[in-house]
Amino acid sequence: MKVYLAVLLAPMALLIAASGLAAVTSGWVLPMNRRRVRTPRLYGWGQLVMAFALFWQVIFGVIISDSSARPWGTLIGSAMLLAGLVVMMVGQLAGRDRGSRDTA
Repeated sequence: MKVYLAVLLAPMALLIAASGLAAVTSGWVLPMNRRRVRTPRLYGWGQLVMAFALFWQVIFGVIISDSSARPWGTLIGSAMLLAGLVVMMVGQLAGRDRGSRDTA
């Protein structure tokens, strides 16, 4: 991985991590995703997993230069990216609808 790609991925991972942390701690989701996300905390955990996976990819793509460890590191990072995406999708599908408030 080239350094210019790492320079782009690191701030993107920080932004995703900040959004995930806000969703986990307070339930706040970006305005463009509010209508689709039903369980914001689960969605936030998925974002945190994806941010960690992006950092993992940067570490194994730029910093680790061992030729035997790099493929395994990127494979694990890709699996974590997929896991984070699945958790984010479950956060959109599972749970109650945020728009319906039952007042009994």
